[in-house]
Amino acid sequence: MGHLNLPSSKRNVRQWRLLDLVSAAFFAAVLIFFLLLCTPLGDSLAASGRQTLLRSASGDPRQRSRLIAQVESGRYNTAIDACSADYVDYMPCEDPRINSQLSREMNFYRERHCPLPKDTPLCLIPPTQGYRVPVQWPESLHKFDVPVQGHTNPSLSSQIWHENMPYNKIADRKGHQGWMKKEGPYFIFPGGGTMFPDGAEQYIEKLKQYIPIAGGVLRTALDMGCGVASFGGYLLSEEILTLSFAPRDSHKSQIQFALERGIPAFVAMLGTRRLPFPAFSFDLVHCSRCLIPFTAYNATYFIEVDRLLRPGGHLVISGPPVQWPKQDKEWADLQTVARSLCYELIVVDGNTAIWKKPQGDSCVPIQNEFGLELCDESVDPSAAWYFKLKKCVTRTSSSKGEFAIGKIPKWPVRLTKAPSRAIVTKNGVDVFEADSRRWARRVSYYKSSLNLKLGTSSVRNVMDMNAFFGGFAAALSSDPIWVMNVVPAQKPLTLDVIYDRGLIGVYHDWCEPFSTYPRTYDLIHVGAIESLIKDPVSGKIRCSLVDLMVEIDRILRPEGTVIIRDSPEVIDKVERIAPAVRWTASIHEKEPESHGREKILVATKNFWKLPSASY
Repeated sequence: MGHLNLPSSKRNVRQWRLLDLVSAAFFAAVLIFFLLLCTPLGDSLAASGRQTLLRSASGDPRQRSRLIAQVESGRYNTAIDACSADYVDYMPCEDPRINSQLSREMNFYRERHCPLPKDTPLCLIPPTQGYRVPVQWPESLHKFDVPVQGHTNPSLSSQIWHENMPYNKIADRKGHQGWMKKEGPYFIFPGGGTMFPDGAEQYIEKLKQYIPIAGGVLRTALDMGCGVASFGGYLLSEEILTLSFAPRDSHKSQIQFALERGIPAFVAMLGTRRLPFPAFSFDLVHCSRCLIPFTAYNATYFIEVDRLLRPGGHLVISGPPVQWPKQDKEWADLQTVARSLCYELIVVDGNTAIWKKPQGDSCVPIQNEFGLELCDESVDPSAAWYFKLKKCVTRTSSSKGEFAIGKIPKWPVRLTKAPSRAIVTKNGVDVFEADSRRWARRVSYYKSSLNLKLGTSSVRNVMDMNAFFGGFAAALSSDPIWVMNVVPAQKPLTLDVIYDRGLIGVYHDWCEPFSTYPRTYDLIHVGAIESLIKDPVSGKIRCSLVDLMVEIDRILRPEGTVIIRDSPEVIDKVERIAPAVRWTASIHEKEPESHGREKILVATKNFWKLPSASY
């Protein structure tokens, strides 16, 4: 085959042209790199790609993981997308669109059923269209001139903004019973309830004839099926701290109304599992037309109430089945169960029955009219995180220490005296006292140096996400606040100590969403945030810090405050994520007297809304 021989000069020209093209492509690539790195064009293109990633993250686990990795890196200075307006009241674990498809047996469908993280939308919950910063405490509580702890001149009006929760169903259906009604731009709360339409104040006065409500004997109360929690709200003037609960049901947002008023409450259902509290937590348990079938399923629900009620405590049931028409059998069965557990019937006043729980459990095998048995000693009475209800009676002897009414100090002495149940921790009493001193010092520093609103009417609903012995809450006891003390379910179960102190709280696993509505807390505090997502044995990360911060953002009110304490390395991670959840954050040194490698991040949730056309 013949070959074509080009002159050498032409070959050189072609070689130079090739080199020119390669060089030009190289310099063009460098130029584009610097344009993307150093100019708004790069930010715009990156943001555009990130928005595409955000939109697809909810539907594709791989895209979701990529987005979380990018947010954790802090390389993108844009916010996580807002959810659509359909999500303004989104509760991932109590989503009626999903839970309504589950079994009705024992109200299973109304309990917590959490989606996997990969199935949870990674977006920020928007406020309602007309949302405003909530009415401050104590104006949010009551209508009448009732003394309120920490306030010598309470307001004469009870009101919250209607547009913060524009749901009229309760006002329309229950307004004649004094629950609430709409008046101008407000919902107002006259303080009534189904069984006390003339007001909780008069109802409580009636209960005082039979129960030592005043004087500090009783401190912690549980209100089951609470409505808008007026009963718990009015007990505050007696220095009784009531935790109210109700399910997410057809009334819509009754717990959200309670929290908007500044009354301790959370969403729960007495169904197939124990409620998330330790044994013998409450000095008083109250049901006002809660419609819990106490004697059904071999008295399983009454047995659960008995587990939660402190020996020597009181149980109040108002409404069905107490002397209720066409419920003679249910009322007879309820009395039989109570007798089987040796409860003393104090009084039956109309449709209200009051019992007192005995100090011990020795009578159960002897005086048993309902076939009840004591639990085996191997059953932990305080295990209550996704723990199935037991059809056996909790032994008071199964918990170490003194915790009966009359055996523990009265309020407020019980707040500062180490409970005997603190022995769950090695050298528990010494640890308790050191923890109390530490938090008194820390809270003083928070108030003096971190420019927080603690102690003002701007802060009412507070959460401690990693409460241990409740030292943070105890140090704030003189402020006009209440604290939801959360003890992580994977950590030592110290919640019984918190209740023995006269404080309240719940068990929870922070790799799952919390059982509350969006925008319900003014201030959230968390120490050792990374420990909440780590396995305590292996040390491996169980879930994403981004997901946890998105959940904190969900339950925090606009303009609310987050305080996070952890190592400098973890605080750096949190600071990188904070802009993505639209927080304005600053980092501070720890208080001078504290030891260890800690820094403190203080963040404010920015007040933003969806565009008007999106609602």
